Amino acid sequence: MSALGVLGAVFGSLAALFVLIVIGAVMISASSSSETSTPVAVPTYDPSEEPSYDPSARPSNDDDEPEPTRSQEPQPTPSEDDDEPSTTVTPPAQVTVNTSLKNNSVYRAGVLPRLNCPAGNASIFSHSQLKSLIIKTGACMDRAWKPVLEKQGFEFSPPRYAIAAQGGRGACGDYPSPGSTVPYYCPQNNTIYASTSAMARGRGNAAGYGQIISWHGGIIGMMAHEYGHHVQNLTGLMNSWWSATLDSSSQSGKLALSRRLELQANCFGAMWMRSVASSYPVNTANRSRLFWFFSQVGDHPGYPRDHGKPVNSGRWFRQGWERNKAYQCNTWMAPSSTVS
Repeated sequence: MSALGVLGAVFGSLAALFVLIVIGAVMISASSSSETSTPVAVPTYDPSEEPSYDPSARPSNDDDEPEPTRSQEPQPTPSEDDDEPSTTVTPPAQVTVNTSLKNNSVYRAGVLPRLNCPAGNASIFSHSQLKSLIIKTGACMDRAWKPVLEKQGFEFSPPRYAIAAQGGRGACGDYPSPGSTVPYYCPQNNTIYASTSAMARGRGNAAGYGQIISWHGGIIGMMAHEYGHHVQNLTGLMNSWWSATLDSSSQSGKLALSRRLELQANCFGAMWMRSVASSYPVNTANRSRLFWFFSQVGDHPGYPRDHGKPVNSGRWFRQGWERNKAYQCNTWMAPSSTVS
């Protein structure tokens, strides 16, 4: 199997373990626990210390060695026989795009632009309505992330979507995976896979998101998390994570890296939810419901600790919402207690 195939398989299996929700959480009222843990400390990384970046630059794939620079070739100057006077074209300054985990150029992106993205009254229990909402909000995510990524020198392309009523077979495995309800992002073909019925109603013994929060913002928040993985893929964060995972000599080390990757996607997803809050809309009550909802999902006893404790899941979603800048989502520099 190719390295890309291995990456897809591993990433798909990790996604299958995401959001294993305790059944008792279904009975908890969102209003009874709207306050989750406070956001984490501000990372020490200061993006203002780096030079500005040129959108024409291409990302580097090396996380450890100094990133190569790329420059455009100068245009040929006219010969002495030409009618026009000779001129010299100076090539643009060389530009470096950082794809490492801790100092990635994406952390210079700042806030996402405020967008008009009304959700309407779609029901999560209707396949056609929920699918339409997922595709519509996905386009809004493209509009939010495209300009900020291109400004930092990353080449942008939108993800694909495979949204089925019951499920199917994707490039990274079944969706949803057996015994699971969750969507997943497959880096092998840049596709987000999801089953609308599994997310809304659950599957087997696995509770659905709709059993925790019936408002469509919960599911769309999860889709924004999956889009966060696409952002990680476009910016080289995912490749750098995979390289670090291969280099890790212990299972606990690999799981720790997985948690930082997943919690960062939570943070990126919350940044997008904040960017459309006024038009979606996400009012004060629903914002509290989102904070509570994300603090109910994550790793639970008896399952691999690959996504983070529920309390940290909620913490990083709230981090993205309240701190609301890309460098505030730098989980790779955060204290280990906040990504456990």
